[in-house]
Amino acid sequence: MRILLVSQMYPGTRAPDFGTFVADLEGALAGRGHEIARAVVDHRGGRSRQLALARDIVATARRFRPDVVYAHFLVPAGFLAAIATRTPIVVTAHGQDVENAVRNAAIRRATGYVGRRSAAVIAVSEWLRQRLERTVASTRGKTHVIDCGVDVAQFAPRPQAEARIRTAWEPEGTAFLCVGSLTERKNVLRLAYAYERRGEGSLAFVGDGPLRGALEGRRGIRLVGPVAHDRVADWIASADVVCQPSLVEPFGLAALEAMAAGVPIVATRVGGPPEFVTPDAGVLVDPEDDDALLEALGRAAALRRPNTAGIEAAARHALDVQAARIETVLARAADSS
Repeated sequence: MRILLVSQMYPGTRAPDFGTFVADLEGALAGRGHEIARAVVDHRGGRSRQLALARDIVATARRFRPDVVYAHFLVPAGFLAAIATRTPIVVTAHGQDVENAVRNAAIRRATGYVGRRSAAVIAVSEWLRQRLERTVASTRGKTHVIDCGVDVAQFAPRPQAEARIRTAWEPEGTAFLCVGSLTERKNVLRLAYAYERRGEGSLAFVGDGPLRGALEGRRGIRLVGPVAHDRVADWIASADVVCQPSLVEPFGLAALEAMAAGVPIVATRVGGPPEFVTPDAGVLVDPEDDDALLEALGRAAALRRPNTAGIEAAARHALDVQAARIETVLARAADSS
């Protein structure tokens, strides 16, 4: 197939961690023999991004003549693809795009158009599918649940001591790690409080965001900042427990990456993680229960490492497995024209 990839998030020189999951899927589809052109935004910020993306979609579609358009995010990327081409479209919903439709009537109407125009919609979790279909009637009956997958080769188990040399992390006691933006939704302050109440170990945050100032200077907490995605695997391998107790997590890729690496996890009960976290691989927690989060840190620290249950569960969500499922959806869409 000739696939036009459209996304408002794609890694670039200025933002190498921006939408890496989109690039990973692109590589997996290309590895399956498909020819892919892209119209993407590869940087953060800038008010003209949407206009530039729309122009790129039109120009690339005319030059490339795709069999199918594969867009990531319902609005704006999916919406722009829907109005800029007549080619069959498949759109993946990732989470915030659905939340935007829930909260904003104008975005909900635009999302409704995307649903009507699309040959198929993909949601990264069953939880997200249900939320989307409750909100946007035009997506009902055409939404598939396929996550973006995890690169099980990149996040394969590796010796912890070697990983700690590469990260220069020398934790005292149990090494807890959180990967993601430092925001309220990621629940980083409650995680820091639970760690402080535990009174043992070290806690590192990989990522950046508006709550960085509230975490700075706290004892035992290291703020790593953003790192390139190919370095995230080293940080995960350095940890004893990876924590993702978000207030809501539509899928939870960082938790799945940790499982693939054989590292026990603490993950939120709200969203996608309950669909892939097994009891032997990690601990699911009510993200707003301080005492439960404190207990979860101890329970996860006591789990086996390397964690074979997590490795086996993550293998069912391997990047190549999910790319094959997406390929089937794209082929059906292309044949519908």
